[in-house]
Amino acid sequence: MNNRVILGATGLEVSPVCFGTWQLSPRFWGGQSKTDVLAAMNTAFDAGINFFDTADAYGDGYAEAVVGEFLADKSRDDVVICTKVFNHFNPDGSRYPDLSPAHIRQRCDLQLQRMGVETIDLYLLHLFDPATALADVAQTLDSLKKEGKIRTYGVSNHTVEQLRAQRRFGAYDAAQPCYSLVDAKIENDLLPYCESENVGVMVYSPMHKGLLTGKYSGTETFTDFRKHLPDFQGERFRAIAGAVQGLAPLAEKYQLTTYQLILTATLMHPAIHVAVVGIKNPSQIQEAIGAMDKTISREDYFAVRKALAVGGISKIKDASGQKK
Repeated sequence: MNNRVILGATGLEVSPVCFGTWQLSPRFWGGQSKTDVLAAMNTAFDAGINFFDTADAYGDGYAEAVVGEFLADKSRDDVVICTKVFNHFNPDGSRYPDLSPAHIRQRCDLQLQRMGVETIDLYLLHLFDPATALADVAQTLDSLKKEGKIRTYGVSNHTVEQLRAQRRFGAYDAAQPCYSLVDAKIENDLLPYCESENVGVMVYSPMHKGLLTGKYSGTETFTDFRKHLPDFQGERFRAIAGAVQGLAPLAEKYQLTTYQLILTATLMHPAIHVAVVGIKNPSQIQEAIGAMDKTISREDYFAVRKALAVGGISKIKDASGQKK
């Protein structure tokens, strides 16, 4: 399998499924087996996934160190690496926003060293920093690009207006927003903007933090950060989980799992180039890989969306202009 897409104006040739490493952030997901994650990363690579996403915020550098271990025996040209910068980390574990030029440079050098690479393929601003001049941030990123430390850059977790403002000062050619078919509200603004400007879009949490994988009945309890989220509690959790379970016959029609059906539908949006999936073991990545070259009919695409509208937070206008 050699399925590749061009990530907008970045020019990067990447797999439409990207291996994400947020799961290596203990403060959100608890402890994970590094052995299992590394095995999953190698399984992904062997199956044709060449795009791997991380951030210095994931485990305060731990995830990047694991990515470095994965890269140790790989040809650098065979892997596209995305990481992010934003936080200033204090010795006591606290953090605060800092996209000042000096801090970006300091973090970038540390990230390069941590991953054992000379160049970061895609460098994202993890969040919007209201206290740093946009021109200063862009100038710093352009300097890093000229020095060969990064190939291209973009943003994560930015609104459409924040991205529009950033692009007045620099070549922010990629965006990484949160998106799923339960929470698809960026279809109203950010995605149309990115499509019209050829901004590469790599969505994270396309499986809605695991809720759309098809493995939940709506009765489970959680020990990680999801225990605080409304979508994973009470009637709302049961309704969404039930809607996902109800898609099983449609998935079988295409000889897909429910997970693969929803991931396939997610990647059918014309503005979305890549879905970043959180993987904890080899079996999970094998299932995600099965969606990379699939498609479903337009009718069934909208049937999936209608079923998941039970979530009630997508707030997408249909053709009649009514919000649902």
